[in-house]
Amino acid sequence: MQSQNQHVPYELCKPQHILVTGGAGFIGANFVHWVMNNHPEVYITVLDALTYAGRRSSLKECDESRYTFIHGNICDAQLVEQILAQSGKRTYDGRPIAPIDAVVHFAAESHNDNAIADPMPFLQTNVTGTAVLLQAVRKHHIRFHHISTDEVYGDLSLDSPEKFTEHSPYRPSSPYAASKAASDHLVRSWFRTYGVPVTISNCSNNFGPYQHVEKFIPRQITNILTGRPAKLYGAGLAVRDWIAVDDHCAAVWAVLTRGKLGETYLIGANGEHSNLDVLRLILTCMGKDEHDFEHVADRPGADRRYALDAAKIERELGWRPQHTQFEEQIERTIAWYASHQEWWIHDKAATERSYQLQGH
Repeated sequence: MQSQNQHVPYELCKPQHILVTGGAGFIGANFVHWVMNNHPEVYITVLDALTYAGRRSSLKECDESRYTFIHGNICDAQLVEQILAQSGKRTYDGRPIAPIDAVVHFAAESHNDNAIADPMPFLQTNVTGTAVLLQAVRKHHIRFHHISTDEVYGDLSLDSPEKFTEHSPYRPSSPYAASKAASDHLVRSWFRTYGVPVTISNCSNNFGPYQHVEKFIPRQITNILTGRPAKLYGAGLAVRDWIAVDDHCAAVWAVLTRGKLGETYLIGANGEHSNLDVLRLILTCMGKDEHDFEHVADRPGADRRYALDAAKIERELGWRPQHTQFEEQIERTIAWYASHQEWWIHDKAATERSYQLQGH
């Protein structure tokens, strides 16, 4: 079958109504807040399954007149079809709401430890769910932006200056990373085969508000806030490329609205830090001795180093990270968790019990 991608023109996207999948999760919720703060002309529909990592309370500070929340699963093809087909029939205060003209796809199972324990939910959500969405946007001729991860590329040597680029080969190390790699390939194939207007972004490790306490940075912060010891995987030599979540949100908007169709953009902030250095910084910022932590067993197949070359998005779209003072952003994140204990405290004990059972 002849490829149809040559019939899809490059054009700027000026969305009036976006569907945000996973919009009650960590990055998705931050994206909803960011769009509301920066683009008041845009209406938002949030579709979220409200698994353990997603919650309505992450959106409670949002203006309820500017978004609709739908509790549902992206794997439910009938529901996704209903949302897109009926989106142009809704009104607010007697005024019509524009039909959905773009989908921003954050929804994913994303925690490596959980994927190692049971990979099947990751295949269902990350692969099947993405295919369901692609079929729906194909039918309704809707722009689609897919959020992916640097983990699809595998890892780099600790002593190497190399960074991943958009042309790096895929070498996923974990079931989670493999499921995201598969979804990336699906998105590209729907562009080439069917001409679906898509873009993809692969981002490095995010941190900031509304991140579940199972993740590395909030786990350490909330351990200290609740009188538990901070925990470090192995020797803590693994290096991650950290980015403030607001910078990621701004980059996603740039790709959605100005990115070239069919293209991939890497999003990174030159924020490479070892896990040991991050933990020591958190301890210092919270008034603790930087050696006051416990070592726990590293996870199987753990990647050594991630680093992304963001030259393409900087060159083509003019995006650059704005929140690059890492210590300042860590302090802001600590302050958020300290002042929003009601948001995370109910998950803390269960999360630590789960880690204990896994030997972490």
